[in-house]
Amino acid sequence: MPHATDDRNYRLPTSVRPARYQLTLSLDPGRRVFAGEGQVGLELAAPTGELVLHAAALDLTRAELRTADGPRAVRVVPAPASETVRLVLERPAPAGAATLELAWNGHVSDGLRGLYQAAGVAVTQFEAADARRVFPCFDEPGFKAPWALTVEAPAGLALLSNGAPERTTEAAGRQRVAFRETPPLPTYLVALACGALEARPAGAARGVPVRTWAVPEKLALTAFAQEVALEVLPRLEDYFGLPYAFGKLDQVGVPEFEAGAMENAGLVTYREAALLLDPATAALPVKKRVAEVITHELAHQWFGNWVTMQWWDDLWLNESFATWMAAKIVDGWRPEWRVWLDFDAGKAAALHLDALRSTHPVRAEVKNPEDMTESFDVITYEKGGAVLRMIEGYLGEGPFRDGIRLYMRRHAKANAVAGQLWAALAEASGQPVPELADAWIGGPGYPVVEVRREGRRVALGQRRFYSEPGVAEAGERWPVPLVLRYEDAGGVKEARHLLRGAAGELTLPGEGEVRWLVANGGSTGFYRVAYDAASAAALARHLPRLAPSERIGLIADQWALVRAGAREPADFLDLLAAFGGEEDYAVLDELVGRLAGLEARLADEPVRQRFQRFVANLVGPAFARAGWDPAPGEPDALRMRRAALLRALALVAREPAAVAEGARRLDRFLGGDAAALEPNLHDAAVAMAARAGDERRFEALRARFKVEPDPALKRRYLTGLALFEDPALAARAEALAFGDEIPLQDAASYMGALLANRTAREGFWGALRQRWDAVQQRVGGAPMLLRRVVEAVGQLPERRHLEEATAFFAAHPVPAARQAIAQTLERMRQDVALWERLGPAVARWLAAR
Repeated sequence: MPHATDDRNYRLPTSVRPARYQLTLSLDPGRRVFAGEGQVGLELAAPTGELVLHAAALDLTRAELRTADGPRAVRVVPAPASETVRLVLERPAPAGAATLELAWNGHVSDGLRGLYQAAGVAVTQFEAADARRVFPCFDEPGFKAPWALTVEAPAGLALLSNGAPERTTEAAGRQRVAFRETPPLPTYLVALACGALEARPAGAARGVPVRTWAVPEKLALTAFAQEVALEVLPRLEDYFGLPYAFGKLDQVGVPEFEAGAMENAGLVTYREAALLLDPATAALPVKKRVAEVITHELAHQWFGNWVTMQWWDDLWLNESFATWMAAKIVDGWRPEWRVWLDFDAGKAAALHLDALRSTHPVRAEVKNPEDMTESFDVITYEKGGAVLRMIEGYLGEGPFRDGIRLYMRRHAKANAVAGQLWAALAEASGQPVPELADAWIGGPGYPVVEVRREGRRVALGQRRFYSEPGVAEAGERWPVPLVLRYEDAGGVKEARHLLRGAAGELTLPGEGEVRWLVANGGSTGFYRVAYDAASAAALARHLPRLAPSERIGLIADQWALVRAGAREPADFLDLLAAFGGEEDYAVLDELVGRLAGLEARLADEPVRQRFQRFVANLVGPAFARAGWDPAPGEPDALRMRRAALLRALALVAREPAAVAEGARRLDRFLGGDAAALEPNLHDAAVAMAARAGDERRFEALRARFKVEPDPALKRRYLTGLALFEDPALAARAEALAFGDEIPLQDAASYMGALLANRTAREGFWGALRQRWDAVQQRVGGAPMLLRRVVEAVGQLPERRHLEEATAFFAAHPVPAARQAIAQTLERMRQDVALWERLGPAVARWLAAR
């Protein structure tokens, strides 16, 4: 009969729990090996004849259990299916305290998980389930315990862990560092970094030392990240009403990193592009992105590290909260950045994914490590964050914060589940939070709210929204907290209404004519809105009276309804044309994104050229007034507006004069003239120069990519190589995708750019299928990247591509990306059908203008 550990979904029994880890790890990065030894203190709730710990790719060379009645020999039985080892005792151990003595050997990982090498830096990445590749341990979040680590490594290298160094000794070219014991931590938050790293001088946030680390040649790019941490850490302490718990804070830019960052307690690791920048040359979106990522990771020091989820099905408790909290804290620090609009852009991606039949709930069932990896998506992060924002808006900022503080105090240093968060929020607010929250977190999808207005009377309805035309809804209903914003003779007003059932009705307070009505005021709700024809027309007439977030939401909702077959394409195009005088850069970003999506999918060349002329006429005069060069002291808002207009003119309309000027300015910039390109124009200039570029420019970008220290610029040059539309250069760009020149962390995004390139996509799609085994082997140690490669296939536009992709993934299943494959193919089916009906509709609309 098979043992329970032969099941890949095996969970450790709770009758044996770790009480304390005291371990020593000896690193030899040059030989890519390590050795470990030490003791794990245990609490046995009942007598037992065996212990089970996680261990993957480790060789246990010694194991002995000591209890009150003496030591016991242990027989080690690996269980590869569940990545565990059974420690079979020579005689049963009694209930009570015990100490497990262990020694083991292991290897540095070839991927970006466990302990891996990144350009001279050995670093760990343990979330979700890879601490077991370095330590035999209880590798589930419900098992929290203090960690007392000692690490041996070559002398002369920086050596960092969660705690501050307490004792350091050196002998025979080796260093031995004993780190301060941590508060109770789950295994996924334990971390080490060892290598050629240097730090800025430490700053202090209310007595907490803060240092930001990078490889020596990038140390100059750490100042902004240090400033962000020092600014936001006190703000987070104030919000939670609790001091930072982990003694010190080290932030490390890692040369290769699978995700964006990792919130290890006291030692936060980052992809370099999420931490390092030069404030003098960084575009505003780069600064905002770095600030939001840092704040997200620091919010985790409370929500996730101080109070930890019990199991991975509540991963959203960590990620949703940190996503929402990052926007809230950064907005308080830099309100002029309007980061809630960036938050809304993330919410838009979640709305798109959650309209598929293959979506999943925010709180998704997780059975094993592969399920955990697939949980790191926009549903977990952005939908969950948007739902929290919606709940805060319903409860009010004060009661919501009070509930979070209560939750933090009640579950300090321990684990919790979603229901305990809802209970704390309900207790603090006096509102039925579980009813509201469970409906949004526990099930998939969201509603479209239908609005019909006659005078001051508003009739409301809801049904589940699917992006595929003709899909029948199954009768799901949500408690929808509506914020209705409208204008009458008394000015702009707000009304709130909780729509509980399939339909509802209210009368707007006030008197006189209602000029317009927005049913998702401030765009804080996670739902679509479908207005009756008269209400939609009124909004189009009064666009300047709407908040920027509401104008963005109007465009997004109308496009979603076109995709679903619920609105005519001509009506949507009429709406876009009404934005010709738009001046807000965030709204322009949304507008340009929709225009770019239309242009990219128009297969008929004469129709595409007419559409490009329409776009040029829409935005060209505004860009001509803005010009290429900013005035002295020009605010960020105007610089960002110029950048949005240029993207529309040069990248969507492909206006020849703008493309040529952008390429000339990029050449000057690459030649050393930093003033040739305002930083916010750099991204568009690289793209336009690459699309029309020759071999000289291809080699110039390739050479600059190899030596550029600034990670944001480096990434732009790399992406630029995938955008060349000369067939010979596109083929050279394709070849790079399968070599070592492209860093592993950037492989998926580079492949995605090739698949989006009209010239490169056919050749690369064929090569990707032919060399799939090699691609899987390269990115297999970074499953999140493999998922991104699968998702990139969804950019292929034609029905034959859909048929090829469907057949290919049926013949080449990817267990670590099952969900991604299902979602990608569903999106492709919808996109192909959409553009088969939308192309002729766009042609008719253009012909009628």
